[in-house]
Formats: sequence, structure tokens, C-alpha cells
Amino acid sequence: MKTLIAEQPLILAILLGVIAAAILWGWLQSGKKAALAAGLLVLALIPISWYVSSVWVTDREQIRAAIESTAQAVRDNDFDRAIRVIEPRQRALVASARADLSRFRFSEARVNQIRAIQMVEGSAPPEAEVDLTVTVVVSDQRGNFTEMRVPRRVLLSFRKSDDGNWYVYHYNHLPVIGATDAFSPDP
Repeated sequence: MKTLIAEQPLILAILLGVIAAAILWGWLQSGKKAALAAGLLVLALIPISWYVSSVWVTDREQIRAAIESTAQAVRDNDFDRAIRVIEPRQRALVASARADLSRFRFSEARVNQIRAIQMVEGSAPPEAEVDLTVTVVVSDQRGNFTEMRVPRRVLLSFRKSDDGNWYVYHYNHLPVIGATDAFSPDP
């Protein structure tokens, strides 16, 4: 229900509209003022549901925002900003990501599809597993190749910190189809 209210206001608005129409049709048939009041109350819930949806930021929405922000940082070749999504205590992961990114110059970094954001049940602190596909247009800093379009599948493990932010504590990227390759951090 939380997902319906916070992340899918259109579906909720349609559902409320159908309920309100049914109640108001009942009022037209019976003439009872209670049915009219109930129908108008349900209609009034539609804009309220849109407002609640706009101010309520769920964990999934926070993770999506972190992913989009990171893609923008990579597109801008701002690797310091790009690695801010990595949990600061994961120093080896931060260093690995910085070394990996600094080998390239990106002219495009786009999230094609977030295939899944699965919250890990019973985890404390909360964790999520994310599976997405991206496309980058990249050039090697050494000049071995330029403007190469590379689609990748990215697997991210997020953990929510005490400050309420979501950080990556593990990641891997691999070909869109198949297993890891020579460019994947986790063979």
C-alpha cells in the first residue's frame, strides 16, 4: 500500500475516481445524503493523494535519485562526485572505483533501465539490491579507443546509513548478456 500511495499516484487517483463514481452513482439511485458526502470525500482524496505522493520520498525513490545523480556525475567526468554514492568506510571500493573511472573520459552515461530494486527483508540497517542497465560513450585516456558506445549491466548493493542516505557497499558491472568479462571488477 505504501508503494501505491507514494510511488504510483496515477493508479491511486484512478482507483479513487472509480470508487467515487460508484458511490455517487449509488447516491443518484438512492438520494441519500450520506452517499453524496462519502462520494465527495473520496473525490477530495484524489488531490490529497497527489500531494502526499509528491512529498513522501520512499527508499526506492532515494536509491533512484542516487543512481541518476551518479550517472550525471560520470557524464560530467566528475569522479569525486560520482564516488560519493559509495559507502565512505569502504575505502578499498572507493579507491577501486576511482582508479576504474579515471582510466576513461566519458561523453555520455545514461541509465537505460532499472530492472529491479529489491529491498532485502530483515536487514538491519536496511539494504537493497539493484539491477540496472546503462550505456556509456567512453574514450580511453591512453588513446587506445575513442567514443566507444558500451552497454553494461550494473549490479549494486545499497545500505542505508544512520544519516538516512543510501550508499553502495558493493558493485559489479558486466556485459548486458552473459557472465563477467575482463572489464568486470568481480570476475
